[in-house]
Amino acid sequence: MEKVIKKYVPMTETAFYILLSLTEPRHGYGIIKRVEEMTEGRLTLGSGTIYGTLTKMQRDEIITIYADEKRKTIYEITDIGKKLMRVEMKRLKELHNNVLRFEGDFQ
Repeated sequence: MEKVIKKYVPMTETAFYILLSLTEPRHGYGIIKRVEEMTEGRLTLGSGTIYGTLTKMQRDEIITIYADEKRKTIYEITDIGKKLMRVEMKRLKELHNNVLRFEGDFQ
């Protein structure tokens, strides 16, 4: 687990949103659409980016294939992936708290 944390934290925005979109099993296009929805269109993931990241995450056992239906591979987050997200969310909360605490210093 420590090796995975060291490799992924801090997470890229792409990796973070891919995992965040997997609150339920989804296929690649479903992940792309969910990320667009969550970011209100700010982040649009290309298929090359998403499938490269999904392959890497699958190799690192952060996600797994839930089902493979009619040319659509459906992905699901693993327990390792959930633990990784908890670590990253804790880091982001600290970041956010410090933004709120010190943003006035930059006015």
